[in-house]
Amino acid sequence: MKAPSPVVAAHEMGLRLRERRDALGLPAAEVARAARCTPQFLSQVENGKKVLTMDKLLAVTARLEFEADEGEELVELRRHATQRGPLAAYNGIFSAELMRYYGFEYGCESLRSFVMIVHGLLQTPEYAHAVIRSGGARIRQAEVERRVEARMVRQERLHGPDPLTLSVVMGEAAIRQQTGGPQVLARQLAHIVEQVEAHQPRLQVRVIPLESTGHPVLGAPNFHLLGFPSTRLPEIVWMDRLTTMLLIDEPVAVHDFRLAHAAAEEAALSVVDSLGLITRAAQELR
Repeated sequence: MKAPSPVVAAHEMGLRLRERRDALGLPAAEVARAARCTPQFLSQVENGKKVLTMDKLLAVTARLEFEADEGEELVELRRHATQRGPLAAYNGIFSAELMRYYGFEYGCESLRSFVMIVHGLLQTPEYAHAVIRSGGARIRQAEVERRVEARMVRQERLHGPDPLTLSVVMGEAAIRQQTGGPQVLARQLAHIVEQVEAHQPRLQVRVIPLESTGHPVLGAPNFHLLGFPSTRLPEIVWMDRLTTMLLIDEPVAVHDFRLAHAAAEEAALSVVDSLGLITRAAQELR
């Protein structure tokens, strides 16, 4: 069994604290006073971005009148939240928000994505190198190899302990854009086919053909629906734009993204037909 994700543990702890505070009708300032911290810091805790020290957590659980067993669960979540994640060695080259996404990705049980390029969990090192180098001035060239290395570490979620379920929808342009050149792309496309065939039905890739006359996610940014093993954690959405990333957990908005992903799957080819299209695209490059 893989180690718990510190990011997911912090997220669950913060969510449970916020839900309890809301249920009691207590203002954040009152709970913050009990913890001897600012309301702003408590807000970051409730949003999973900060972790309380043990004494402050015990003060908060006492003020929020948690039963002993749930208080122990929160202490255990705090213990996991303070551990080093699998990508901790790469903290210096990624933004805090991107590291947070990687933590959610590591700790999720299911991932449903709509992407404009080949999904990061399916990229070959060569293709990843080309994608990362295309970041230009935003990424120092000295960091490129480390970023590729981190991407390969992330891919362990496909075949390591407790592998996740991954469903990807992408436009045909993603398999036609010759990122890295035709030979790099040909090997990348062959890799997608190999991975899907090796991990079905847990791994599925669908392609929306260029002939499609339109679909609900036409022009949409990359987005990912993440589901977690804990029944206490609802599904969340992570949306990725060129310069910004956004966590969405509002239930109505998450539901809209579920519908959008389902509609994209409906507009796409079946998995079998998608693999056939990818195989033909690879052969055309040779």
